[in-house]
Amino acid sequence: MRRVLTTLVVAILTAAGLHAQNVSDLIISEALAVPDSTGIRDDYGRRSAWVELFNKSTGTVSFGGCFLTDDRSQLKKSLIPKSDLRTKLGPRQSVILFCSGNGQDGTFYAGFTLEPGKTVYLVSNDGRTIIDSLAIPASIPAGKSVVKLAQDLRQQDFQPQQPAVPSPGMLNGDQNAATKAQAMAETDPHGWTLTLVSVSVVFCALAILWFLFWLFFDRPAKQAAKAKALAATPKTVKGTPDAEVAAAIALALDMEAGGDDYAAIATAVHLYLNDAIHDIEPGFITIRRSESAWDSKSRVFRKLPR
Repeated sequence: MRRVLTTLVVAILTAAGLHAQNVSDLIISEALAVPDSTGIRDDYGRRSAWVELFNKSTGTVSFGGCFLTDDRSQLKKSLIPKSDLRTKLGPRQSVILFCSGNGQDGTFYAGFTLEPGKTVYLVSNDGRTIIDSLAIPASIPAGKSVVKLAQDLRQQDFQPQQPAVPSPGMLNGDQNAATKAQAMAETDPHGWTLTLVSVSVVFCALAILWFLFWLFFDRPAKQAAKAKALAATPKTVKGTPDAEVAAAIALALDMEAGGDDYAAIATAVHLYLNDAIHDIEPGFITIRRSESAWDSKSRVFRKLPR
């Protein structure tokens, strides 16, 4: 048991570690191509173009080893050093990378200059997979940025918007915006819509369960019971005496005597098959006996030689 728990804990920690290294959770949340006099300065006091990366996950992501480029045919244009511990980005945090044109300026500097009309790409550390991109309009004015605005901060649904007032290092989106639940509470304060939806879902689920039960359990059981009943029902072939008739014939034979046995059999079968039985009782067939010359023993008596 202890070994199983240890294995489970290791698996959970491994999964958490893999999640922490998932660079696909990174997005290019904002980019400024043409700075003006109000723009931020880099470590060298210059106002350069910049790109903002944002971690939209709830785990820490290491973006060291990834690439930035403005040329889709050259995805490894500018490498982000992975030896710097500062390349680990916490949950819902952002980082600014300056596009100074010289990657030797430091960890957070790209080796190209971002220009209007181009698209900046964030490439995974395999040098092939494009994680995210952001297009810079050619007509964007100086001092304005292209931003991915969060339509829902909880769902982290970002949509590009331009031009916008630069907001480097800040979460793009209205943090006071009403969530879907809050909007629903405002439009339906008594909860009738939610109640109707819930009841409909439950009713549909019950209908589906009933149909599945009828299809896989109830109908086969009824068919099996019907088949069993049909198999248990005695089959009567037309023109063939059933059990009661056979019993009646047997009783008639037992009650008859002399040489009239075959006549009794023939008469009983003939009457039954032709629906000419005048008196039917359970287990009995009454055959009326009529007197004839054949009944006289004196006429049928023969002397046999000894």
